[in-house]
Amino acid sequence: MVGALESDQFLAMSTTLNENIEILSVDFDPTAVVTEPLPTSVTEADHEEENLKNTKVINGGGEREMVLGRNIHTTSLAVTEPESNDEFTGDKEAYMASVLARYRKTLVERTKYHLGYPYNLDFDYGALGQLQHFSINNLGDPFIESNYGVHSRPFEVGVLDWFARLWEIERDDYWGYITNCGTEGNLHGILIGREMFPDGILYASRETHYSVFKAARMYRMECEKVDTLITGEIDCDDFRKKLLANKDKPAILNVNIGTTVKGAVDDLDLVIKTLEECGFSHDRFYIHCDGALFGLMMPFVKRAPKVTFNKPIGSVSVSGHKFVGCPMPCGVQITRMEHIKVLSRNVEYLASRDATIMGSRNGHAPLFLWYTLNRKGYKGFQKEVQKCLRNAHYLKDRLRESGISAMLNELSSTVVFERPKDEEFVRRWQLACQGDIAHVVVMPSVTIEKLDHFLKDLVEHRTVWYEDGSQPPCLAKDVGPNNCICPAHK
Repeated sequence: MVGALESDQFLAMSTTLNENIEILSVDFDPTAVVTEPLPTSVTEADHEEENLKNTKVINGGGEREMVLGRNIHTTSLAVTEPESNDEFTGDKEAYMASVLARYRKTLVERTKYHLGYPYNLDFDYGALGQLQHFSINNLGDPFIESNYGVHSRPFEVGVLDWFARLWEIERDDYWGYITNCGTEGNLHGILIGREMFPDGILYASRETHYSVFKAARMYRMECEKVDTLITGEIDCDDFRKKLLANKDKPAILNVNIGTTVKGAVDDLDLVIKTLEECGFSHDRFYIHCDGALFGLMMPFVKRAPKVTFNKPIGSVSVSGHKFVGCPMPCGVQITRMEHIKVLSRNVEYLASRDATIMGSRNGHAPLFLWYTLNRKGYKGFQKEVQKCLRNAHYLKDRLRESGISAMLNELSSTVVFERPKDEEFVRRWQLACQGDIAHVVVMPSVTIEKLDHFLKDLVEHRTVWYEDGSQPPCLAKDVGPNNCICPAHK
């Protein structure tokens, strides 16, 4: 058995590939949190936000530099050539099985401490296990048959129809597809806008997801970054100024249905009103709604602005691996049928048409989405949204009771609070941080018990961090003076 195998046996197996590469040692502990040495701090005050050489991340008031190409090989798993000896190959199979079993243990352990990223880890897709032995590829247009027969397009179109009803657009009036991730949905939406208005200017708030600015670079688009309010939503006064300065060019706008860091929802109605008041008729602007996380939550939140194709929007995208809870990255992109004509091209090789970003698409993703939508339905999602909002308010209140600055936007389940002082604590709880703030995204898989565990751990560590008499940072500039309870704002 693998337990009796000596590590030098496996090292010998790798010598034919590279004498310097080692297969994972038998005493490897997959549950340990690897502490990477922090790079030397840098002190440059001003730097380009999308610098292609280095990315600098604010770290508790300082900055740390992340250098492209800096790979950590110490935790990599070597790929080695199998031996011709059947008995030895059998030993290797057993070893690989043990590595995967220990990796599963890692996933179970790390899932217990997963709070900073918007993924719903609460799902059970056992019924779909019977389909995992097939290579399912959804090529071409979801609505047109192609020569390739191992696909899941009927499931894909069923999912698209569900979202079309959610966003109030008739079946014959929309086009869409299931993407490989939320970023692809944004790339597709912005591309349609660019194709409709080649000389248009892309407008996006400064707290917009980085994929939108990536789209601007990829498509060589002129881009205007619009200021935001303290909540994180777009500042329509600044938006107005920038529109009036560029009245001669059409507007392509990204509207955030939940920003990445603060979970802020841009006021779609006010955005449209601002465009109209600045003299932009409906045929001179294109709006893409990035609803990666909250796009599926918003329809079930009272008083939330409605995202609907009854308004002059061009496209909406959501992620399937976030609130829905698919085990692989995926998303849904919906646009108007009249718009997709600017992208659609015949592909003889497929005997179909294609207007997608990617050629091959994951045919398993529609199965997982279809399965979940059928199990939960509108009422199921409504209950989960209500649970997330209740738990988010619970976390925010408990943080403030503990003397920790915290903010929660009314329509959000993203709780923003003071960034933990210790990077090891950040890694342990997998928190997403920016500057002096961090956040917890309360998802259906985040229970009160998990939040209590996190709060207890945070309060205990925080006592140690500030036992020398130092003070927590003031977050008034990030969350507003009403939400900051630093010594100056108590």
